[in-house]
Amino acid sequence: MILSSVPRHRIWLNRRRALTLGGGFFFSACAGGLALDPAGEVIKVRGEAVAEAAGQRRQLGVREAVFVDDLVLTGEDARLAMRFASGATLKLGASAKLRIDRYLARTSGEFELTEGAMLFDRPKNRSRMETIFRSVYGLMAVRGTRFFAGPSNGVFGVFVARGEVSVLAGGKTVLLTAGLGTNIAKPDEKPTPPQRWRRERVAAALRSVE
Repeated sequence: MILSSVPRHRIWLNRRRALTLGGGFFFSACAGGLALDPAGEVIKVRGEAVAEAAGQRRQLGVREAVFVDDLVLTGEDARLAMRFASGATLKLGASAKLRIDRYLARTSGEFELTEGAMLFDRPKNRSRMETIFRSVYGLMAVRGTRFFAGPSNGVFGVFVARGEVSVLAGGKTVLLTAGLGTNIAKPDEKPTPPQRWRRERVAAALRSVE
């Protein structure tokens, strides 16, 4: 895995922290001695979506909570949208796998996209927070933004609609700003120089998660 040689960002998590979300309060819970840290909730789902943690699997429906350490999976032709306590939303396309590694509202978040496509959107009026996305293709450091990552035109693509994303892969870092994207053909390969994506490609990428 390409990221094994990349030092992990220090994103500290305050266990058992109460998070304010959607006007209500979610508190850490203990199940079988395991502390569960709430990160957000499902706001939209189409088709099958589940979360796995500590050997347990549960179906995800609207208003269901998602937790730190959850592996979130979507089925074929499924779509899932989650909103986090920071106000950010994250959409997943079909056959996606995403782990919520670490999360602290308004401070930091760390996720791992194993399969499929995703769209991350942090509102303009929210304060910036350190957000890291990892995959077998590379690492994406987000700075208050809206961006897509996932399969596109036969490669792993990253496209920024708003804000900035630093993409590190194959020992090379490229900085993407609004309207620019990069391609990573396969794990261990360097990202291509930033370039503007055609409107048709952007539309196809967004459709894959809507």
